[in-house]
Amino acid sequence: MKPIGTVGILGCGTMGSGIAQVVATSGYSTVVLEPEAELLKKGMARIEKGLSRAVEKGKLDISAKEQAWRRIRGVTQPEEMKECQLVVEALPEELELKKALLRQLDCLCPPSTLFATNTSSLAVTELAASTARAEKVVGLHFFNPAPVMELVEIVSTPFTSQEALEAVQQFVSSLGKTFILAPDRSGFLVNRLLVPYLLDAISLLECGLATAADIDRGMRLGCGHPMGPLALSDHIGLDVLLQIAEVMFAEYRERRFAPPPLLRRLVRAGWLGKKTGRGFYDYSGGGES
Repeated sequence: MKPIGTVGILGCGTMGSGIAQVVATSGYSTVVLEPEAELLKKGMARIEKGLSRAVEKGKLDISAKEQAWRRIRGVTQPEEMKECQLVVEALPEELELKKALLRQLDCLCPPSTLFATNTSSLAVTELAASTARAEKVVGLHFFNPAPVMELVEIVSTPFTSQEALEAVQQFVSSLGKTFILAPDRSGFLVNRLLVPYLLDAISLLECGLATAADIDRGMRLGCGHPMGPLALSDHIGLDVLLQIAEVMFAEYRERRFAPPPLLRRLVRAGWLGKKTGRGFYDYSGGGES
């Protein structure tokens, strides 16, 4: 298996841009694919902003930032990714969309190229089976924001070769991240614990048992959590949380994974959290209120 020198990132949204920043900062040549030029432009701006923020916080110096930025290349055509030794898929949680792009790259990339998916809820096995290189497909679940969060869940499937698994373990370690091995079950380990907790907090609010501020204050001050569950849901994105919950409920058919009606109503209203300026809190003034 060829050493990983160039990494491709499929998607330049919140997760894709964050992963690209981490990969480039760690010394890898990074190719970011976003089929729509305008979305690519926004994503590249997000990466540049993230690098600048790292400089402001003292995590990078100016020289390291400039070197990382030079390693990143944004593209709109899948053909531009055929030289990558590893491709990390960070597309929206839509199974057929992920399958379609992975199949396209399957025909373009050399047989030695590893494929990884950043899915937080979908079956990695099903994605792997849609390619002709199932033994080289793994889950690499980064957490948001990727440049800050230390953990990566590595998910293998019945197809995954030991060689591929060891290669991605070394890759994750080279990023300065810690990994845990998770089973290929919807939600893996972290979200299987986290999502029911977030949904319970939404149900408490919906039943009128407490205000959003008191629920979050209770978990921050009573349990030492850095962020309350409703603020965290806003940070994740209520649409993303709803997608994850729906996939998990479809797999497990357990009540604790069922999305509360309030979550559905907020998503229908377009109140998706911080990214839209309104969720459980109003962010139009720059903070929670």
